[in-house]
Amino acid sequence: MDLTQLAAWLERDAAWVVFLNVLLVQAGLPVPAVPTLLLAGSIAAGAGQLGLGLLAAIVGSILADALWYFIGRRYGYQVLAGLCRISINPGSCVSQTEARFKRWGLKSLVIAKFIPGFSTVAPPIAGALRMPLSRFLAASAVGAGLWAGVALLVGWAMRAQVRAAIQILQEHGGRALTLVVVVIGGWIGWKLWKKYQFHRLARMPHITIDELLSAMNAGDEILLLDLRGPALIAEEGEIPGATITDHDRLLASVRHWPKSQPIVTLCACPHDASAIMAASTLHKSGYRAAKPLKGGYEAWVDAQGTR
Repeated sequence: MDLTQLAAWLERDAAWVVFLNVLLVQAGLPVPAVPTLLLAGSIAAGAGQLGLGLLAAIVGSILADALWYFIGRRYGYQVLAGLCRISINPGSCVSQTEARFKRWGLKSLVIAKFIPGFSTVAPPIAGALRMPLSRFLAASAVGAGLWAGVALLVGWAMRAQVRAAIQILQEHGGRALTLVVVVIGGWIGWKLWKKYQFHRLARMPHITIDELLSAMNAGDEILLLDLRGPALIAEEGEIPGATITDHDRLLASVRHWPKSQPIVTLCACPHDASAIMAASTLHKSGYRAAKPLKGGYEAWVDAQGTR
């Protein structure tokens, strides 16, 4: 479907088009919503149609967010780890996002729609952390209203420019498609480069669970940093003797620790991503004895079961 057909469809059923588009986007499908909202705003005849489009966007967003919320509430950390596992860049583990969500609270839901990727991760995190449903829905609605409202109003205020842009794209469809392909290819290439950089970083020395337990039993002073997200800590409990931290508080957590003493970082994410990133940050700050635990929290739990 080209833009002319989309515009004609919007003129007939604007609210339904906006509703379906936003619902699919917030459900996690890789389809754009902002162009549809801009176009819907540009063809709106007045405040009534703008309001109807805004309502449709909010309802579509809330339905998808509620679905993710209940999935997160039902499956807890499993769904968060799953989102992390399918990420094209394992270095950006969900546990980092989860820690920031825990700190920002409701504000994170309001701004989530404006941050690519975060809008899909935030609702299941809210469910996993047992945020009250009424507060979640209210914050989600406000965020969706601001996000969709801005796009609709920009489209309405710049309706002449939007129409001109559509005309240009129709006249130069081949070039426009090439440009879109180049931009998408560049974005994917950048993500793959970040993934390659992470895998290079992951070659750093690790410590095995047997080595860690042997050192602890021998009385060695080791600072164990637990980088699991709040949802998993709430589900599974704290690790005795470990210091709970996250990437934003990492250096503050070790400020009193001698730089020559061993530090072990532990997480519960695929590829030990958060633990590796934390150990790398510590190395750069002079803590050269920092190592990630190979196998992370799963290795720790398995070892406790065999003791």
